[in-house]
Amino acid sequence: LLKSRGIPFFLGFSKQMVEILNKHGVAFSSFDIFSDEEVRQGLKSFSNWPTYPQLYVAGELIGGLDIVKELEASGELDTICPKAQKLEDRLKSLINKAPVMLFMKGNKQMAKCGFSKQILEIMNNTGVEYETFDILEDEEVRQGLKSFSNWPTYPQLYVKGELVGGLDIVKELKESGELLPVLKGEN
Repeated sequence: LLKSRGIPFFLGFSKQMVEILNKHGVAFSSFDIFSDEEVRQGLKSFSNWPTYPQLYVAGELIGGLDIVKELEASGELDTICPKAQKLEDRLKSLINKAPVMLFMKGNKQMAKCGFSKQILEIMNNTGVEYETFDILEDEEVRQGLKSFSNWPTYPQLYVKGELVGGLDIVKELKESGELLPVLKGEN
């Protein structure tokens, strides 16, 4: 729980806490204790910890900045705090979520652009099972996947973790009769 007012953490202790957590790649969120006086005062009693910031992991109080600095110095902070998943690892995980994975605007039930609608029609006519990911729901994935795959547009189709391509490539594969073997991983 950090002191902030919508501007960078103006109290040195909160700022230091955030810097330490970011440096260690810790996945965390914060609560502005000035936004709710009842929470600000109540948490001091609840936790029996009179100052802020306060770090909690899995609902348990770890302590304030002094404790976090000690944990950092001893190397224990990395074992106590959950790590933020790196974007590249997250993208690999999403790409491999299913043998055939389609990143698109919308989902299987409803395309949100013409290109996505066209590729859904093609995919649905193959009879091959596939999963979709709506890139409009996650800007980090939307931008990150373009760089990761070195493919600037959507939709993007992956088979067994490998990029097949976008709508134009899928259309070419369909016309040449190669789409079904590619989707089944036979190529």
